[in-house]
Amino acid sequence: MRIALVSDIHGNLPALEAVVADIARRGVDVVVNLGDSLSGPLLPLETARFLMALQDWVQLAGNHERQILHPHQRTASDVFAHAQLGDAELAWLASLQPQQWLNPQVLLCHGTPRSDHEYFLETVEPGGARMASLPEIDARLAGAEAALIACGHSHVQRAVRSSSGCLIVNPGSVGLQAYDDDHLHYHVMQNGSPDARYAIVEHHAAGWGAALIAVPYDWQPMAALAARNGRPDWAHAIATGYAKPSHQ
Repeated sequence: MRIALVSDIHGNLPALEAVVADIARRGVDVVVNLGDSLSGPLLPLETARFLMALQDWVQLAGNHERQILHPHQRTASDVFAHAQLGDAELAWLASLQPQQWLNPQVLLCHGTPRSDHEYFLETVEPGGARMASLPEIDARLAGAEAALIACGHSHVQRAVRSSSGCLIVNPGSVGLQAYDDDHLHYHVMQNGSPDARYAIVEHHAAGWGAALIAVPYDWQPMAALAARNGRPDWAHAIATGYAKPSHQ
């Protein structure tokens, strides 16, 4: 079984289209979208309509889907996205769940099984973010007995095994390759190139394996759109894959 994992599109439709074309070239059995699909100063409405037409995809809600739907939780990116969406798109968002079992072996979630706003494979400390330790990852499993867990949220591609042998795969972000955040403590996430990211996981005789993939696309229009919409931080991240810190 071959599964394509996409996550954290953030309204970047050209990046998503490039990933979809690459998936079609490689061939998979199913495509899973792990959430945070629309939030940001790009093309939330057009991206929503594109995703809504993909009836054969498995699609989850991320923390930003929840925030878009709840006025008191919205960030500036969520406010922008909400203002662009109509009733049909908002109803579609409300229908999505933050986690789902794809089959008895494979658990899908946006963050971790216990939270849509928790990094699975990274830990945030006062000095910034680091890769999570094995005991931290084991704790975040929250008792889930899966052979494969797919997660998103941090925008960083990783494939890590828990102490039980469960493969945990973050496909990275389709649409936003860097950001800074104040949640828990100030930290920066960045991938170092503008390429759109996704993953393909496949079951072999020895168990699950993962291929982490970077796809080039024409990012200039999206960087320019972010700048026009008053988000130079997004413009810089889209163009470079590096965060432009808002503070230290």
